[in-house]
Amino acid sequence: MTDESAQLSDTAVVIVAGGAGRRLGGFSKPDLEVGGVNLLDITLSAVEGASAVVIVGGPRRDGALWTVENPPGSGPAAAVGAGVLALADAGSVAPWTFVLAVDTPRVARALLPLLAARRDDGAWMVDADGREQPLLAVYRTESLAARTGTPLAGVSMRTLVQGLAMVAVPDVHGDSRDIDTWDDARHFKEQGND
Repeated sequence: MTDESAQLSDTAVVIVAGGAGRRLGGFSKPDLEVGGVNLLDITLSAVEGASAVVIVGGPRRDGALWTVENPPGSGPAAAVGAGVLALADAGSVAPWTFVLAVDTPRVARALLPLLAARRDDGAWMVDADGREQPLLAVYRTESLAARTGTPLAGVSMRTLVQGLAMVAVPDVHGDSRDIDTWDDARHFKEQGND
């Protein structure tokens, strides 16, 4: 086990991997490749060593739990709720839970700074424009679970996490940049995810 994997041992992971990919013409984000590796496998590799991982929507992978939000397509907050429930049903007792969008190729570089900063209810990356990234964050599991026990269809992520005491981790290296459009995909094809 690497030092990085050991640091993830007290965390569970919810990977939000569904969505319609509308701005990509319906192309599946988890299947997009950066550097010859698809985004889902990039994310799974980044969280190797976590106590439990659940993929919400998207493809299944051996070694990871899988679930889907109810109803399917009802948004990322509902996906997070489904993921937290699946972890609890599987007996996960990790005190911390990462919530990660599948479309962030540089996710691996963000994990350790988030782990180092976590306290109170957790820590999230804040992009260069000052926007908190609730889908690139680590949460105290009990704080997140307390907010995901009700129906979340159509609820925004910002509403779900509003009022949590989160530490802001400035994204000084562009690690929170995600892939929403084909222009974003071209950027990573040209730049890589390093």
